[in-house]
Amino acid sequence: MPRRPLLAAATTLSTLLLLTACNGSPEAGRPNSTPNPSSPTTGSPSPTKSSSAPSTPAWTQAEQAAITAAKARYVAARAAVDKAFNEPVKAKLSDLEAAGNGGSWVLELGSQLDFHVEHGWYQDGKAKVVSLSVRSANMKLVQPEVRLTACVDSSQVVSRYQSNSKPVPVVSNDGTRHQFESRLVYAQSNQTGKKMWFVVDEKTSKSC
Repeated sequence: MPRRPLLAAATTLSTLLLLTACNGSPEAGRPNSTPNPSSPTTGSPSPTKSSSAPSTPAWTQAEQAAITAAKARYVAARAAVDKAFNEPVKAKLSDLEAAGNGGSWVLELGSQLDFHVEHGWYQDGKAKVVSLSVRSANMKLVQPEVRLTACVDSSQVVSRYQSNSKPVPVVSNDGTRHQFESRLVYAQSNQTGKKMWFVVDEKTSKSC
């Protein structure tokens, strides 16, 4: 979440850390199968409304409810990621999933947590979501979907050694603010059986 960025540049999650899925109404959960972030969305989606078209898109009531819920879930999911990396030895994937991290994304997070444990690292500090905008919303898919663009500031995040709390040497310096393109879906939680929004994919390739 080669390792992808969890809180910063798309080059690798660990680099940033060094500086630092079912029908239903919008409130949805983690897909029953891991989505392929590089594959197009399945199903027969109808055209989506994007915030890049009109400056004030005319979202339907259902779309606006989904957008509001998805944004809140995104912030909660990121907070859970910070908490997990603050104490990677105690982190559990079930806690990350309960907070709204699902699909292939939560598997990436698990891999990164294992990496931190193996190397004796932990994350000191928390990232801040500076801005959050809507790229599209599609309520007609089997799993309703909202795509968001977030600007995340990781300037207060540093990776340190568990043994002595000293900072892990920085292997790259590509800034502390990064733009993330995230996909959230509304589906049933494997843990509770209830529906909620899940972050199932997240990518970044530039600063913001």
